[in-house]
This record gives sequence, structure tokens and C-alpha cells, in this order.
Amino acid sequence: MPPQKKLILIIGPTAVGKTELAIQLAERLNGEVISADSRLFYRGMDIGTAKPSHEEMARVPHHLIDIANPDETISLAIFQQKAKDIITDIHARGKLPFLVGGTGQYVRAVTQGWTPPEVTQNTRMRAEFERIAALEDKGGDWLHDKLRLLDPIAAENIDARNVRRTIRALEVIFTTGRKFSEQRKQIETPYQLISIGLIRPREELYHRVDTRIDLMFTCGLVDEVKDLLSKGYSSTLPSMSAIGYRECISVVKDLLTEDQAKVEMRRLTRIFVRRQANWFKESDPNIKWFKVEDGVMKEIEKHIRHLIDF
Repeated sequence: MPPQKKLILIIGPTAVGKTELAIQLAERLNGEVISADSRLFYRGMDIGTAKPSHEEMARVPHHLIDIANPDETISLAIFQQKAKDIITDIHARGKLPFLVGGTGQYVRAVTQGWTPPEVTQNTRMRAEFERIAALEDKGGDWLHDKLRLLDPIAAENIDARNVRRTIRALEVIFTTGRKFSEQRKQIETPYQLISIGLIRPREELYHRVDTRIDLMFTCGLVDEVKDLLSKGYSSTLPSMSAIGYRECISVVKDLLTEDQAKVEMRRLTRIFVRRQANWFKESDPNIKWFKVEDGVMKEIEKHIRHLIDF
């Protein structure tokens, strides 16, 4: 059996510093970056997603960023296949792939071969769920609460704002009579994984989150949202439910002030950070954790070089 191809995994919570560190490592180790962050798929959604700048992406090749318009859907299965194809191509060119992100289900779709249940879409059932999602007195949060009652594990791993995935999970449950979380298929990874986890003290991380949110508004997040709406993208699109966009839509509609939007974004991002910690635990023996501080990049580079026999 031929040796497994190497895949470097860089994970950690929002605002921990994954982007810059991954770029530096890829520069030093002849690598290319593959984004495992579903928020970065969409063109025109740059500020609110903290997307790498053009200057950053010019330093090393980046993949799976700006691959769809906000009204298009990139399912987990589509992402999985695209990522695998890109990794194969990177290996074929003698370079090292870096899979970078904090979205657990997207990372594991690649590293552990997770695939969604193969259940035919029930058009009538989905239409009813979508009708409920659009009701003011119910909506996506109500559906997510129902999912939590039926399958707490699935609910924990699906963001309440991701109405499309919530509906799909409910559809699978009602169609098969089994929990959605029990139906994911997993295959043996085809890669030799070198998993790097980044951590910071929680209060330091929250401070970085707050600073990032302030900078988003300074850089024109509200104007970015206005531009998307002016181009005809509906405020009800799944992509527009990402943290920051729904709050700024409320600012545009005079339902929130900018200060109120910032407060809500901080609250929701803290919840998201805690959810990320549930996906990737510091006790996981397969992940080598590094505290982000002076000198950590060289320490991580040394660790990777040792494992890949550079």
C-alpha cells in the first residue's frame, strides 16, 4: 500500500489567528491553503466574514474562497468533493495542502470522510418546514428548538442560524425515523493528518473578537450589507444569516443601532466560540495544541518539519 499523502490541519476558534499563521507556514513549507470556513464561500461578503485580504491571498495560493454568489448553495457534500479534488491536485504538484478552519463539520467532512445521509428530498415536507421558518411567531429558531428535542447532538453541531441545515436534519429524521446524528457515514481518512490546534486565553480571545467587530464597522460592514441588498440578494438567504449580516440588515432597516448590532454580534460570537470548543477538544490526543504567542510559528514549523521528514 502506498504511503498516505500528508494533510496539515490548522484549527482553532474564531479570531485566534489561524489565517496569518497558516499563510506563514505555507510560505515556509511550499504549501497552499484550503479554506474550511463556509462563510468564505461567498463573493461580496468580505468584511463580515473576516475574509483574507487580496494581499494575504497573493502570498500563497488559496482555495474555496469566493466560489459562489450569496444566493447559491454549497452543500457539505459539494464542499467535501471540491476539497478532496483540490488536495489531490496540490499533492500532484508536489506541494503541501493546509486545511484551515474552525467549522467542525466541514473539517471532518474532509479529514474523517463524513458524508451526509443519503435520503431523498421530501419536497412537501421541506416546503412546510420552509413555511414555518418564514413565520414571524416561529421561524428558524423554533425549528432548531424542535431539532434539539429530537436530536440534541445534531442541534449542538448545527448553528441555529443555518436554517437550511436545520430543515435538512428534520427532514431526514422524519423520513427515516432515526436521529440525523446517527446517520452520518464515516470512512477511514486517506491522508496522514498533522493536526495543529491554536488556543488563546478565553478573555484574550474575546478581546480580539470585540476588536475585530469594531474594525468591521469601521471598514464599512453596513455599506457591504447595503450593497448586497441593492444587488437583489434577499435578506432571508441562508448566507445572509451569518453573524454580522443579520444584525446589519436590522441596522439598515432601522431596527437596531450600530452599537446594538455590535453588542448582539459579540454575544453570538461568544456562543459560536464555545460551540467550536465542543468540536475540537484540547484533550484530543490527535491534535497538537499551541498557545498563540511570540515564537509559536517557528515552534509549529519545527513540529511539522519533524513529522514530514523535511
